[in-house]
Amino acid sequence: MHALPHGLRHLCLLNGTGGLVDFDPARLGTWKPADGPLWLHLDLTNAEAREWLTARSGIDQVAVEALLTVDSRPRLTRIGEGALLAFRGVNLNEGAAPDDMVGIRIWIDEHRMISTFRRNLRSVDEIAQSLATGEGARDTSGILTDLAGRLVARMSDTVDNLEERIADLEAQVIEGTSRDTRFALSNLRRQIIALRRYLAPQREALASLISTKLLWIDEAQRVSLRETSDRLMRHLEDLDAIRERAAVTQEELQSRLAEQQNVRMYVLSIVSAVFLPLGFLTGLLGINVGGIPGSENPHAFAVFVGILVALVTLQLLFFRSRKWF
Repeated sequence: MHALPHGLRHLCLLNGTGGLVDFDPARLGTWKPADGPLWLHLDLTNAEAREWLTARSGIDQVAVEALLTVDSRPRLTRIGEGALLAFRGVNLNEGAAPDDMVGIRIWIDEHRMISTFRRNLRSVDEIAQSLATGEGARDTSGILTDLAGRLVARMSDTVDNLEERIADLEAQVIEGTSRDTRFALSNLRRQIIALRRYLAPQREALASLISTKLLWIDEAQRVSLRETSDRLMRHLEDLDAIRERAAVTQEELQSRLAEQQNVRMYVLSIVSAVFLPLGFLTGLLGINVGGIPGSENPHAFAVFVGILVALVTLQLLFFRSRKWF
């Protein structure tokens, strides 16, 4: 096993049967298509990798600039007999948010594939491992097909997790509302929007890859890419359904909050209606002027309290007859 230069995570020379040919990285500058299909996976956080890509990769300058870009949306651009692609995969690192998707940029033709990254994807390491065990792709288009399939397959757990979260939030809204529920719904909708921002153009990129007449992609690989595209479409449909459920749940939450507020205002209105005449009478008899009725009668206070109780009783009976409560 040869030590890889700094910035080169994977260097794979394919043997055409699903395995690898022993290849010394020192021979990278003399590699030619006749030696076999070559795959390089470069870490762009390393200056040596960026320098090699810029000065010694031998690919079109437009492709070099695209491979070096910090952030890119999924896309496909044909350049000659090769293709420039950008894909996104879910970030499965511990503590990562579902919408924090990791980008990979690819230049590929019949004989060579160069991919670049700033944050690693597990799918790429799995492909390299399958090649090391002799169970991988036979050519560069096979690696691309395998990568597209793995990236989409890993999205299933993320979509399933979002479905479980919206189901939990729906149950919470039915049981009662809370400040945390409102924040969770808003956060869920934001994550779905961020996911669709990348998944929708990724499906378009896959569709373009399938329809573009690149002779080094065979029919079996096109069928596999079509299945991957259909699976990605189902993920998008599931995300749309989750987004709609989240919107309906948020509307239900707002409706319940409005209903609770109306009930509170209703109770306050009833209380105000009960005490308004009582306040008027007590205020009227509390003025500090002569001639207040009963001021000289020792039983006047008890009589007045009785009048107030009777008034409250009459009000409650009236409200009850009007079905106000």
